[in-house]
Amino acid sequence: MSDDTDTNDYDPVTNRSEIVFCYDAIDANPNGNPLSGANRPRIDPETQQAVVTDVRLKRYLRDQLDDDGHGVYVRNVKNDKGKQSSREQLLEDRLRSLDPDDWDFDTLADEDESELHEEVFGEFLDNSADVRYFGATMSVDMKGKYAPFAEHLPDHFTGPVQFSPARTLHPVTENEEYNSLTSVIATGEGKEQGGFDLDDHRIQYGFIAFHGLVDEHGAADTKLSAADVERLDTLPWRAIKNQTITRSKVGQEPRLYLRVEYEDESFHLGGLTRDLDMDEEQSVPADELRNVRDFTLEATDLVSRLGRHADRIARVRVIVSDVLDVTVGEETYTAGDVVGEHGFYDALREHVGDDTVEVVDVYDETGETMPE
Repeated sequence: MSDDTDTNDYDPVTNRSEIVFCYDAIDANPNGNPLSGANRPRIDPETQQAVVTDVRLKRYLRDQLDDDGHGVYVRNVKNDKGKQSSREQLLEDRLRSLDPDDWDFDTLADEDESELHEEVFGEFLDNSADVRYFGATMSVDMKGKYAPFAEHLPDHFTGPVQFSPARTLHPVTENEEYNSLTSVIATGEGKEQGGFDLDDHRIQYGFIAFHGLVDEHGAADTKLSAADVERLDTLPWRAIKNQTITRSKVGQEPRLYLRVEYEDESFHLGGLTRDLDMDEEQSVPADELRNVRDFTLEATDLVSRLGRHADRIARVRVIVSDVLDVTVGEETYTAGDVVGEHGFYDALREHVGDDTVEVVDVYDETGETMPE
């Protein structure tokens, strides 16, 4: 599908943004490590925190973009023979609206060469929303009629939207009940049922915090638009809702999304997820955590830090799950007592300004980010 985005006429990104995105996992494997031999959850051996790579999160986001109807280059699709499509086939699909018969590649004048370059460059990015965000490696040895087009693409695009590998805010425990599941299969009429063991490694609970950055300078290289950045305010939330429905991934829910858009060029605070913690006085011990109701998120340092730099902040886009309790200073905003807006929003407004904080309505805003 096409993104219906015209990168030759777009609203460029002028402000840097910093992102905090948190979600949790109950009895799930948020990011398996195939090198472990049994796809065990990635766990830091020193801290016992679960680790989730940026690659895992980007896969969720790409799949959601694809489901929404935006063009996606790095994706898992089958060709006509039912086999995994090659990089060459994927690239050709992104350039499919260009007609090689419209160009005489052997006699191109300099001005025509420049025009062709811009058309190929724009066409590929128009149809590749994921590349506009995250970049891609383009070293593809193309043959056939589309090969001359591929020569007008760079070896790689550096993505202006990047996430650091995430960690849980606490040590995690593997759920031993899932380590060896027995599947019983009838081997035939009148015969006894046999069984075999399946490795199914999951953590009991994890609250995962991702830190991300939108670089306004890098945005120009992939023609990332202001509308693309606005789409980020609903995309991760919906991706965790919609793309974690496989057997080992079910049980994950979005809990907090916050995008800080800065006023000043080339400025961002950095490391905002390190300003989040669990309120020790209002949380059960880490090894007893089983769901979001077992703890309160300590966000005092995060909100205070944003408040100290309020003059550098253009706006804060935020959404909090209605079942997440949050502490700011002496006040705890209890999700179960919330009527209407979560109290965390008022705490943010108090520190960075009423007009600066914008609450994201994920599902109302989603329609505005869809392809035309």
